[in-house]
Amino acid sequence: MITQQWKPSTPNALHRTLARALLASLLLTLAACSTLTPHDPLRIELVGIEPLPGEGLEARFAIKLRVQNPNDRAIDFNGVDLGLQVNQQPLLSGVSDQRGQVPRYGESILRIPVSLSAYAALRQAWGMAGYQDGQGLPYELRGKLANGLFGTWRFNDRGTLNWPQLPAPGAAR
Repeated sequence: MITQQWKPSTPNALHRTLARALLASLLLTLAACSTLTPHDPLRIELVGIEPLPGEGLEARFAIKLRVQNPNDRAIDFNGVDLGLQVNQQPLLSGVSDQRGQVPRYGESILRIPVSLSAYAALRQAWGMAGYQDGQGLPYELRGKLANGLFGTWRFNDRGTLNWPQLPAPGAAR
C-alpha cells in the first residue's frame, strides 16, 4: 500500500499555509477571550403579561420583561429563551427569535410568547392542595439572550411569592 504525503510545491507555499493557520488560531483565541471577560449579571423585571390566542388545552401569554444591562458593553442578541418554575415545577416556557440590543448601561423591554399547558396547570394545582395561608411559594425565572459565537447571556431570578394570610371566617376586618 502506497500512501502519499502532502508536500508543498515550494517553501513559500508552506510558509503561507503556516501563516494562515497561525492567523486563524490567533483570531479564534481572541474571540474566545473576548467572551470570557467578567461582566455583571443582567437584571430582569417582569413588567407585563398579555393574553394571546391559545391552542386546545394550553393558555398563551406574552411576557414583557425589562432587561437592564449594568455593563460597559452593549448586548446584541438574536434569540430569547424563557422558563418559569413555581414550587420547583415547570409552569411557563417560551422562545422567540427576536433580535435586538440592550445598550451599555441601558435597558430594553422584551416581549416573549410563553405557553402554559393544561398539564402544568394541573400539576401546580395539585402541588398547592397542601398550601397553607401565609406560606410562600418559591419561584425561579430562567432565561438567556443568545448571540451565537459571541456569547450567550444567561439570567436568573428567584425568590418567594408571599401571599397574605387570609382573615379567619367571621373575623373583624
